[in-house]
Amino acid sequence: MDDAQILWDYHQMHHEPRNTDIAIGLGSHDIGVAEHTADLYRQGRFPLIVFSGANAPTTVEVFPRGEAVHYGERAEQLGVPDTAIVLEEHARNTGENFTLTRALLEREGIHPTSATIISRPYQQRRAFATCQQLWPELDVICSSRPQTLADYIASIGDRDRVLNMLVGDTQRIWVYANQGFATAQLVPDDVLVAYERMLGRGYALRILPE
Repeated sequence: MDDAQILWDYHQMHHEPRNTDIAIGLGSHDIGVAEHTADLYRQGRFPLIVFSGANAPTTVEVFPRGEAVHYGERAEQLGVPDTAIVLEEHARNTGENFTLTRALLEREGIHPTSATIISRPYQQRRAFATCQQLWPELDVICSSRPQTLADYIASIGDRDRVLNMLVGDTQRIWVYANQGFATAQLVPDDVLVAYERMLGRGYALRILPE
């Protein structure tokens, strides 16, 4: 868990919250993304929310009608008016979260200059790097529900799943940069060592071929 904590800390960008034109809530298996987005909306951080996401193998059973649809419904349950929510229901990866959201907003005549990207805590850095590559003129900050690693594992209810996702997201930092899908990010030595040790312990279910 010490190595997992190193990866957990690395992936969070520690951006200071501020007001932005929109929020982009990235679809996943974690309904906490929708709940944190609703919290920030009620604080007046942004006037418009885009929830983006179709389904992935890890979410189709949890959110059968699509990640964005379920996120939107949860946000409405928490007091966000439907007029403040836009659903992008087709994205199947983080890159498409941004390209399809951008295209949808352009069709609606909405041209934001700043955004709060809301994601799982360990997705922050990859989301930031992806947006920098695909929507470089958008001024973004990242945000996630404040949680310790232990609390996050408890909220998901599956320790091995979270640890496998942590290792997989770490590898994606350099794999996606090498493939041109994201900007390059500094990976400190202690992060690489922790990654290799966790890989050696068998947390390899989310590893991509390199």
